[in-house]
Amino acid sequence: MTALRFSLLACTLFTLTTPAQTLTGQAAMGDYSTDAPGVRRKITPADMPKPGATKSTDNGPKIIPRPEGAMPSVPPGFTIDIVAENLKTPRKIIAAPNGDLFIAESKSNRVTAIRLSTDGKVAQQELFAENLSQPFGIAFHPAGPNPTHIYIANTDSVIRFPYKSGDLKASGPVETILKELPGGGQLRGGGHWTRDVIFSADGAKMFVSVGSKSNNDDNPEVEKARAAIHRYNPDGTGFELYATGVRNAVGLAIEPTTGQLWGSVNERDGLGDDLVPDYITSFKEGGFYGWPWYYIGNNQDPKHAGKQSDLGAKAITPDVLIQPHSASLCMTFYTAAQFPTEYRNTAFAAQHGSWNRAKRTGYKIIRVIMKDGQATGEYEDFLTGFVTKEGNVWARPVGIATSPDGALYFTDDASNRIWRVRYTGK
Repeated sequence: MTALRFSLLACTLFTLTTPAQTLTGQAAMGDYSTDAPGVRRKITPADMPKPGATKSTDNGPKIIPRPEGAMPSVPPGFTIDIVAENLKTPRKIIAAPNGDLFIAESKSNRVTAIRLSTDGKVAQQELFAENLSQPFGIAFHPAGPNPTHIYIANTDSVIRFPYKSGDLKASGPVETILKELPGGGQLRGGGHWTRDVIFSADGAKMFVSVGSKSNNDDNPEVEKARAAIHRYNPDGTGFELYATGVRNAVGLAIEPTTGQLWGSVNERDGLGDDLVPDYITSFKEGGFYGWPWYYIGNNQDPKHAGKQSDLGAKAITPDVLIQPHSASLCMTFYTAAQFPTEYRNTAFAAQHGSWNRAKRTGYKIIRVIMKDGQATGEYEDFLTGFVTKEGNVWARPVGIATSPDGALYFTDDASNRIWRVRYTGK
């Protein structure tokens, strides 16, 4: 018995400290039972099955309270803890230059600001702004230690408030920058309702993501200026369609070494368990990413067979394909120095979790492997463990942000918590 216990312990230690081989092909698709910190995957277009290879299924998660003593798994040397609870469906999170956390509580139509004490506890919590319209995206402008405004992307508009470092409540009147974004959100039956907002590296341009209304319809009136990344001047003028064919880019981020715009995208449902992969990608100006006629490059959606044949060759294949139906939401590039060097300038993304798959995918935080500002196509499980062995779910990551102190924070809209991840190893 002693020898057996030693053998199992040795195997566990080896698994935790030795980099896993990258899963490819069908193994890379996997499900929650194959998730663990350090597991790497690389999915390519060649790995995708034909549409309808498996039946489309409605398998939404059963949300349960956190089991007693349950904590997610993180890589060796990292520590995770809960820093805030009892929020109301927290979604996007962003850290101000001084470290204060701003959280969009979308269903409550408000943005909350939190200041943490040195021991990571909530020292002060204030309602920054209320009576909003399904707010999601939050951004400070201009960059640097002293931004003058905080921008908030409602489902149907972009607004801003004056801001000075340390503000936990809006200190001046709201100004509407964009009066009406396409769709208007769920309150008006508008389909994908989240709108993220971010500024270019030089602060000269503002990007806003607008998801499609439908799963994969091509009605030009309904989908006008949707499934796209919009670009504006910071005052809301100068509208351009920066990228199109992007079904639902929930989270936007700027890659720190190149200044390139990136996004985390939800692809379509209804084509089977392993179609269509979600993705994380850089966005090229003027780029077309396929939706609704094509997916992951020149792969035609069977619903639109024979349509828009000239567009297939123009459809850009995304940089990193994610397990299908993972619901990849917000993302952030890690630029701090608190984590080990290999984590610097790589991307972290929150996977909210599947509903359109027989065996669950998502419900975790992943890390996108980068080299010199470019993705290798691989990604790695960073934080897992929110699904029980029975398949029930006790947490769903949404927003993710890097704090100036080097910690990684993410929101969980199933348990209404904010979590913090730090490196405490040698």
